[in-house]
Amino acid sequence: LMTTITIWHNPRCSKSRTALALLEERGVQPTQVKYLETPPTVNEIRRVLSFLGVSAIDLMRRGEATFKELNLSSETSEIELISAMVSHPILIERPVIISGTQAVIGRPPESALTLL
Repeated sequence: LMTTITIWHNPRCSKSRTALALLEERGVQPTQVKYLETPPTVNEIRRVLSFLGVSAIDLMRRGEATFKELNLSSETSEIELISAMVSHPILIERPVIISGTQAVIGRPPESALTLL
């Protein structure tokens, strides 16, 4: 039985499009979550962080203007960082590919294939 694969996808991001294409080329039709339109909840982010085995700061796009505007840093508490990602999903690194209880960040996009 194939585990459903989900991708937190931003169609405007080339890395996200490439990861999706790599999966589709291998016959995988992942569930696409357009996370900028439908941001994940605090619990969903916590779940994905546990699958990734990383802390919140590692799932964030630290180069985003919003990151600086909100005065976030690696010193900011986990819950504040997670709340910031829920309120400002542009801060979430993309794409995130989830399969069962595993997840990877698709940077490089080829890392998506480690879940197959």
